[in-house]
Amino acid sequence: MKIGFIGGGAMGEALVGGIVSRGVAAADDVYISDHKETRCAYLRDKYKVSAMVGADSFLSSVDILFLAIKPQAAETAIREVCEKLQKDTIVVSIVAGMKLCVLEKHFISQPVIRVMPNTPMAAGEGMSAFSLGQKASQEDGDRVERILSAAGLAVCVKEEVMDAVTGLSGSGPAYAFLMIDALADGGVAAGLPRKAAITLAAQTLLGAARMVLETGLHPDVLRDQVTSPAGTTIAGVRVMEQRGVRGALIDAVLAATEKSRAMGQCNDSEQ
Repeated sequence: MKIGFIGGGAMGEALVGGIVSRGVAAADDVYISDHKETRCAYLRDKYKVSAMVGADSFLSSVDILFLAIKPQAAETAIREVCEKLQKDTIVVSIVAGMKLCVLEKHFISQPVIRVMPNTPMAAGEGMSAFSLGQKASQEDGDRVERILSAAGLAVCVKEEVMDAVTGLSGSGPAYAFLMIDALADGGVAAGLPRKAAITLAAQTLLGAARMVLETGLHPDVLRDQVTSPAGTTIAGVRVMEQRGVRGALIDAVLAATEKSRAMGQCNDSEQ
């Protein structure tokens, strides 16, 4: 399987790192085009992949092509590559806000898949949601899911819920960073050194998330397991409920979802 990337930024690099380290594809079968030669040199040196300015040398031979570029550069890049691909090359877009219908106007013959990743992909713990275009088969989706899973987890969703994905997992790392910062501040207020407090807070959220994923239990069940009658945890949980932390997080996801929806409508009017 030959995999190409248009764009060698943080998201593209995170996927490349996962692909190579987990053996999804050999380094010799991974190709990256970036507009900066210094970035290409860095990617070649670190991952032993083929990285170059310009994509003409690999476009006609890749089985999957990732569009890992910024929205403002997407239209130009797509026009430059769309007629140089094989008809069965799977085109995977991680261009924020670009809908399948827009992609399919350019990639008339190719199966298209839209992906919403998040930044923890750079640490191998990303969460990606993907939607299949009209010509994309379940087998195409399975191949792309395998690649995305090399840098975290991936789920297939209908495109109409992509704004909700953006509001939850796309923007979610910022909510988690805020919680880590606040928990660390609490630790410092209680007497802990700053560095230790940040480590304790970050690892606690990481461990709690891992328990949810690995046990399959509802978060409420896991919370009950650590909440003893008249103990320290219920005292803290009581304060969080009084201060509306649960409601604030729900509202944050809804606000981000609505913002994503509004931005998408704006993009539609411009296209």
